[in-house]
Amino acid sequence: QVQLVESGGELVQAGGSLRLSCAASGRTFTRSTMGWFRHAPGKEREFVARIFWSGGSTYYADSVKGRFTVSRDTAKTTLYLQMNSLKPEDTAVYYCAAGWGTGYRVTDYDLWGQGTQVTVSS
Repeated sequence: QVQLVESGGELVQAGGSLRLSCAASGRTFTRSTMGWFRHAPGKEREFVARIFWSGGSTYYADSVKGRFTVSRDTAKTTLYLQMNSLKPEDTAVYYCAAGWGTGYRVTDYDLWGQGTQVTVSS
């Protein structure tokens, strides 16, 4: 069974950068879409970015467009999220997910990581 394990979350100052990683382990990885979501206290889980595993087409939420970059390394079966110009409102638990379809909705995904905390101080 495939598992997703995120890493890279930490405390950073506003304006700083972080790179999150999400490694897929287990059986052969077969999902077509991988994405990043985040969940801040008192808010619903929010779409951040997605990438098609084959071809690498990406899509971003407006709130992170131009600041975040999603990428993948197919040889390592690893997903990345490069986050630049971080703002306090980016503070959340970030989750990677694998699934099918367009990848904008929580329901597009059937496999989730455990989450990694990103805290941006002002």
